[in-house]
Amino acid sequence: MKRHAVALRIVGVCCVMLCLAAGRAAAAEPARPSEQALTQAVEGGVLAGTLMLPAASGKVPVALIIAGSGPTDRDGNSALIAGHNDSLKMLATALAGQGIASLRYDKRGIGASRTAMTSESALRFDALVDDAARWVAALEADPRFSRVVVIGHSEGSLIGMLAARATGARPGADGFVSLAGIAERQSDVLRKQLAGKLAPEQARDNERILSALEHGQSVPDVAPMWVRLYRPSVQPYLISVYKYVPAHEIAALRMPVLIVQGTTDVQVGVDQAETLKVARPDAALLIVPGMNHVLKAVPADADPVASYGDPSLALHPQLAPAIVGFIRGLKPAD
Repeated sequence: MKRHAVALRIVGVCCVMLCLAAGRAAAAEPARPSEQALTQAVEGGVLAGTLMLPAASGKVPVALIIAGSGPTDRDGNSALIAGHNDSLKMLATALAGQGIASLRYDKRGIGASRTAMTSESALRFDALVDDAARWVAALEADPRFSRVVVIGHSEGSLIGMLAARATGARPGADGFVSLAGIAERQSDVLRKQLAGKLAPEQARDNERILSALEHGQSVPDVAPMWVRLYRPSVQPYLISVYKYVPAHEIAALRMPVLIVQGTTDVQVGVDQAETLKVARPDAALLIVPGMNHVLKAVPADADPVASYGDPSLALHPQLAPAIVGFIRGLKPAD
């Protein structure tokens, strides 16, 4: 009987020790961010988004992350490029690790929001701005969040500038971050990109088309070489976006601004960020050595297409800390 009682006590002690060890292991296990699927009703359909919430109690800041041009989805991946870079998903994860929530979404016509666009010819830039503004308003009204910041990447920078503004019918954001955003009119940037690369006759034809679109006129007679850039179905969208000069729009913002640009970005040059800074002198400007257009650390001679489709490449290490510091420095909304 004594041996049996001793054995029971030993078993009991072992069970207690195992429970304590399990409790310590559970306590040591860090809480992880969680994701929620969200939708937003917009004119013509419904947009799909992903809300990433940090493992934090109480109100937290939230960032609306807006992807760039073309068929680029909420994670930063383009349907035109093989593979995934997951840049915007990585950014959301990095922010969550520092106690900042984020919402990223597929723009109309892309990914899970494809049915919100009936046809390419029906798309207008202002519709994308209105869509983003609806997300801003939804986040402003959500009691879980202390302040709302808009982060726009590439063309998403211009969308974000316009959506972040307060209007009579909708609240504005508490801060704005431009990632690889241009300062000049899109048509002027295209002119610079094509300068010196066209034969004289081609250059004249390109200028004929660009000038017409800038003046709100469609161009039905587009040569085969220009179909990819200026096909008739995309011209209404180009006309709608060419009327905006990002440097003018960023100057009109009435909230703190952070401008971020990488030096190995082959799509957007450092001069664009510097021009945005001139337009908005009180903005914080961060030039990141060795960061490319999809926010990864790559050398200047790297193949951009390869890096655009490689999810193994991490975000540039300077990017997330800079954005986190900017957001933490903002005053909570009243």
